[in-house]
Amino acid sequence: MKKFLLLVVLLCVAAPVSALEIGGVELPETVTVDGRTLQLNGVGLRTKFFFKIYAGGLYLEAPSHDAAAVIATDEPMLVRMHFIYDGVSAEKLQEGWKAGFHITTPDPGEDLQAAMDAFTGFFNDQVKKNDVYDIAWQPGRGIEVVFNGNVQGQVSGLDFKKALFAIWFGPDPVDTDLKEGMLGR
Repeated sequence: MKKFLLLVVLLCVAAPVSALEIGGVELPETVTVDGRTLQLNGVGLRTKFFFKIYAGGLYLEAPSHDAAAVIATDEPMLVRMHFIYDGVSAEKLQEGWKAGFHITTPDPGEDLQAAMDAFTGFFNDQVKKNDVYDIAWQPGRGIEVVFNGNVQGQVSGLDFKKALFAIWFGPDPVDTDLKEGMLGR
């Protein structure tokens, strides 16, 4: 009997996890960015006024709990936004990005502002429950925004990537619980 229980425990511990569930949605354990496999670092929920807006997942090549390193690192990474709330308008999404950029980079300069405006313009659809935005950093190429599998556009520049990722992982993030969850803390 002891051997049987030990076997059951070992099977449960050793069984690979194919996805992680949060907020009623599953985020995959791995994604591929620019031909490189990234691992799910952590997950969290973006909430606003007690509503669950989206499940967020951070994907990295190597696990990290260091927010400053995630912001600064020039390595492939991806944030997945899997929407739970049904019916977030394009205007609300764009307002949210603009407010986030204003916090992370209040005086961006002309080139960085142009990059922020271009990025914000990629969010021109109302999102519904189970819609997914993937926001991937690809070194040497830039940030690529993919909505439900369709590329919306790309913005280059490591300075832009840092301003964008600071919205989630900076000292004044959009949602502290989301930040902590995606950092695996």
